[in-house]
Amino acid sequence: MHHAQSICQSWKLILPILLIGYFSQTALCQQPLVVFLVRHAEKVDNSSNPPLSPEGKVRATTIAKTLQDANIQFVHSTDYLRTKNTAAPIATKNGLKTDVYDARNLPSLVKKLKEKGGRHLVVGHSNTTPKLVELLGGDPGSTINDKEYDRLYLLNLMPNGNTNTVLIRFGNAYQPEFSK
Repeated sequence: MHHAQSICQSWKLILPILLIGYFSQTALCQQPLVVFLVRHAEKVDNSSNPPLSPEGKVRATTIAKTLQDANIQFVHSTDYLRTKNTAAPIATKNGLKTDVYDARNLPSLVKKLKEKGGRHLVVGHSNTTPKLVELLGGDPGSTINDKEYDRLYLLNLMPNGNTNTVLIRFGNAYQPEFSK
C-alpha cells in the first residue's frame, strides 16, 4: 500500500510538469499569424467571371514584387479568374499552390488561418476583404470603392488576442471622383 501511495505522489508531481512541457512545446511550435489581404486586381469587365485587364496583370505582378520579401507561405483565393490570376504571380514566385476558399464561408477560412499560423496572402473581393479583416480582429477602414484596387492590408495577430492592422497602398493609386 505504501508503494502505491508513493507512485501516486510521484505522478502528482510529474504529470503537471509533463503537461506544461507539452503545452509549452505546442505554443512554441505554433507560428505567429500574419495575413496580407488584397482585393483582386482590375478586371476586363463586369461579367460574372472576367479575367484581369492589362492593368490588372500589372497590379498582380506588383503585388508579387511588393511582397517578395514577406516570406509568404500560403496563398488563398476565391474560385474566380480575377482572384486566382491576382494570386498567381506570388504563388508561382514562391513555389506555392493557391488554396481556393469559399467567400460565402469566411469563418471557415479564419479558423483555417488561425490553426495554421504562418504568413498568408488572401485574395478576395471588395465586399469580402474588409469583412475578413474584421473577422480576424482588424480594422477594415472604409468601404472599398468599385474602382479601388490598391489596398493591401497587413494583419498581425498577437498572442494576447489583439490584432494590429496596417493599410498600405500599392501600384497605381485609386483616385476618388469628387462631385462638383
